[in-house]
Amino acid sequence: MGVDAGAARRLNLADVLREHRRSRPAGVAVVDRDHRATFAELDERVNRLANALGDAGVGPGDRILWLGQNSFRIAEGLLAAAKLGAMFCPANWRQSPDELAFVIDDLDAHVVFWQEEEIGVNVREARGRAHSNALWVQHDAEGDGTYEQLVASGAPHDPDHDVDPSSSLLVVYTAAFGGRPNGAMLSHTALIAQGLVLGDLSEFDDSSVYLNSGPLFHIGTFMNTLATFVYGGTNVFTRRVDAEELCRLIDDERCTGAFLVGPMFTQILEANAGRRYDLRSLRTSRVGPEWDAMVSPDTSRWARNPGGYGQTEVMGMLTYNALGVGGIGTHGRPSPVVQVRMVDPDDREVPAGETGEIVARGATVMNGYWKRPELNAQRRRDGWHHTNDLGRRESDGTVTFVGPKTRMIKSAAENIYPAEVEACIATHPSIAECAVIGVPDEVWTQSVKAIVVVRDGEAVTAEDIIGHCRERIASYKKPRTVEFVSGLPRAGFVVDYDALDAKFGGGGYPGGRNRSA
Repeated sequence: MGVDAGAARRLNLADVLREHRRSRPAGVAVVDRDHRATFAELDERVNRLANALGDAGVGPGDRILWLGQNSFRIAEGLLAAAKLGAMFCPANWRQSPDELAFVIDDLDAHVVFWQEEEIGVNVREARGRAHSNALWVQHDAEGDGTYEQLVASGAPHDPDHDVDPSSSLLVVYTAAFGGRPNGAMLSHTALIAQGLVLGDLSEFDDSSVYLNSGPLFHIGTFMNTLATFVYGGTNVFTRRVDAEELCRLIDDERCTGAFLVGPMFTQILEANAGRRYDLRSLRTSRVGPEWDAMVSPDTSRWARNPGGYGQTEVMGMLTYNALGVGGIGTHGRPSPVVQVRMVDPDDREVPAGETGEIVARGATVMNGYWKRPELNAQRRRDGWHHTNDLGRRESDGTVTFVGPKTRMIKSAAENIYPAEVEACIATHPSIAECAVIGVPDEVWTQSVKAIVVVRDGEAVTAEDIIGHCRERIASYKKPRTVEFVSGLPRAGFVVDYDALDAKFGGGGYPGGRNRSA
């Protein structure tokens, strides 16, 4: 008897939603302000959106761009893309108009969902600078030409296309490591596999309620969103971080998890100083006596040993500390759905104990960068993803992350690459040369410091340089401080960043135990 290939196919992300509709139709899937939808209701809305997008010409391999803050509609857009075999990209809404225009042109989306509230000025300016032929649909408005009108226009039946789970679904633009950002293409399989692994280590189930309080253009938030979805839990969305609103949502929705970084803990403590909100449903790692008394302890393997090593290109985490407890390495062991090697400059695996470039292959590794054939040939040679990071396999099989080949600065949850900031500063007509380092910051992990050489006869202030950057790149990337020098130290022909760190207090770069994507 023959085998029905369609029935035997592996699951794509849309199939996960289809099964949730059957298995837990009344389970709450998404909450966002006044919007609340069960899995059955979510699936119908996704069907309508997918059919409407299909009527607009969106098909396999086409791109859908999201220019907005957090919303339940991101989940709908991703899942509609999954049903069509298309790709969905949530862009960094904090970017400048020039940066947004680059993404608009680079991705060449068929449809752009955009937001007016708070970011409309930048979005419209970016649209004016780009060369987009896309259908532009506003999501935070009512009436003709809006997102809700588009959903209402679609038929409710499932389009039921046979979508290959290995095809690309989620596109996430990385920080501008080499002067421009690149869109990492992540497959259905990568999203599901990472969700299963992280959800298992975090002890997620269909009673989990995750507060999407981090930006969904950041893989660190998105991988928790997907883990919650895969396990049939509830995703609660808030447009942006406001401590009072986070307290209210945790209390009202009985959130069990949230994306929280350093400054947010302090802000929530201040907002709930009088214990007006009951936050005991929230499970977190231990932070401090006052915080710990307000929430519940998270005893999962992930919470007891968080972090590991990862990057956007591997769907977040490549290794987990929770899988290497008691080991020699500082970054745990690889995820069970990947292979990891350390290689020399000739791509030969180095022995345990020796440092090499971290390379990987497996279920969660990206399909490559969108429209970057030369970079893909370099980074994906011999069937392995080359991370551009250095690591060491210890004698017991655990992994130690050593450092990036090129330095990176970590500011709260944001990755900042010095090359991008330096390129911006270099466009100032009064600057001869510059270098950027990271200095430890008690609140933000690191802050950006620029070391600048001014052209002869020119006069420029620190405020001039900071303002120059603020106008051209995302505000969080701009230098917080500027030092003026007569020349930059060099080791051979290249800038000696170690000497700059030593002289100007640089340090705190990613590579500690909790380094993650």
